[in-house]
Amino acid sequence: MKRAISEAKKTDNDIPIGCIIELEGKVISSAHNLREKNKDITAHAEIIAIKEAQEKLGTSRLNACKMYVTLEPCPMCAWAIIQSGIKTLYFGSYNLQYGAIQSVLNLPKIANSKIKVYGGIMEEDCNLLLEDFFKKLREKNDNKTRT
Repeated sequence: MKRAISEAKKTDNDIPIGCIIELEGKVISSAHNLREKNKDITAHAEIIAIKEAQEKLGTSRLNACKMYVTLEPCPMCAWAIIQSGIKTLYFGSYNLQYGAIQSVLNLPKIANSKIKVYGGIMEEDCNLLLEDFFKKLREKNDNKTRT
């Protein structure tokens, strides 16, 4: 998860979410949110990392892979994870608004997926990333309204 957190810190104006995909203990892809930078609503860390891993392995199936992501995936990302066949998912913060793995929805259960899921990994560190980002964003917006 430390690598995913490091990846999340690479974002600029995007919500700091990082994602790492491993195969046999080796990182095969890493990504962070690029939604704002790319002006692309699908440019979530998980989607970018899945595409990179699939390209690197030459297959759409990531059955032997593990994914580490700093925030519980949203419905779009959760479905992509399930469809790609990721074997194990580790996530940091619980997503109480849009979480589609355990918090709000349980897409793996709905899809009868065999994915193993472990949430709350380094949760405090992952929460801090998000809290700091939104605090700075609020301060920036407050400063705009004052001028």
